[in-house]
Amino acid sequence: MSWFLKQKDRLTALHPDMSETMVYKRILRKCGGDLENAIRSRCIEPFSTEDYIYAMEEITTRTKIGINWYKPPMDKKPSGKPIPKPNKPHVKAPFKCHKCGSTSHLANTRPKKTRINEIEIEKDDTKEKNEVPVNESDSEPSEEEELPDELSLENINASFEVTEVHTHLPQYSDECMDLIHIKDAKMQKTKPARGKGYTAGSSCIPNIVKNNKEAKIHLDSGAFCTCVGKNYLDKIYTNWQDKLMPIEGIKLSSASQNMHPLGIFEAAMIFPHPAGSIRLKVEFSVMNNCTSQHSILGTDYLNIYGIYINNHQDRYFTIGENKRRKFSFPLEKREITVIRQVKNVNKEKFVSNQFIEAKISPELTLEMKEELIEILLQYREAFASDDEPL
Repeated sequence: MSWFLKQKDRLTALHPDMSETMVYKRILRKCGGDLENAIRSRCIEPFSTEDYIYAMEEITTRTKIGINWYKPPMDKKPSGKPIPKPNKPHVKAPFKCHKCGSTSHLANTRPKKTRINEIEIEKDDTKEKNEVPVNESDSEPSEEEELPDELSLENINASFEVTEVHTHLPQYSDECMDLIHIKDAKMQKTKPARGKGYTAGSSCIPNIVKNNKEAKIHLDSGAFCTCVGKNYLDKIYTNWQDKLMPIEGIKLSSASQNMHPLGIFEAAMIFPHPAGSIRLKVEFSVMNNCTSQHSILGTDYLNIYGIYINNHQDRYFTIGENKRRKFSFPLEKREITVIRQVKNVNKEKFVSNQFIEAKISPELTLEMKEELIEILLQYREAFASDDEPL
């Protein structure tokens, strides 16, 4: 009865405009199943609330329909005295590998076994049929046979055909290696025109700070050691000769000539970055006949500091384990010079062909003449000539 009245009050509060007939139908839907059918067959509209409650109680008491058969939870009486629990030390179980059960490693750090092909052993049916049974006493090996000597192990020669032995690791090239599975490399960038492959090249010369002065260094992965020319070093350090350390037992050469080292000069250089600059302490081999206008960071300190140069799409380099802090390379002057060379060729053709009959005032300076030629070259299509009339 209380459940029926609660449901009726709830529905009338939510839907005040709902009729009593609809309220009773909504309540009967909540009963569901056999109980709903039994009440509908007993109560024929119109019926009052008391009639529905009487019919529901009579059906549930006689037929036991709609009763949840579960035992009510027993009330546990709390004991007066708390039961003391023994304070056992918590012993942490050792970590084990769930694959082999070893405690020396985990499953994610388990060393992988070398995959080799199984050796197929041909078995003759005639030998199996004519095989003589061997006694158990003869087949049991002795302790001496179970534990062979190291010398006997050295004489065992086994040849295996290895197909996949750490193929994900770097492999060394060999002259005797068979060339198999040859595939064309996929280009990451657009290939330049034929004969213009050199235009896709780029240098690795970032800007650094040395002795509170702006300098340049070449990240050269083909250089054996880090070096700098004495003429370029004079621009940054004035008293570098006083701090020069001797160099012995080394012979260096470039692509064009032999290098003459003067000594070792230790210096600190800073790679600027908005998230935090990085300082590197490097020992430079000072060269007497080096004419480059920048210092060279060779593979010695590229490996020591873990400098990684990325040439895939966006070119950048990282220092150390932090791969998120990326250093970019500035715009290369070599690309600008190539464009200027093309412009100079067009300029020479324009001056020698179309501009040869023009008269220039002698009052103009050389810079004014160059600016005038640049403007006329830019708008040369507006002028007419014998070959290209208007």
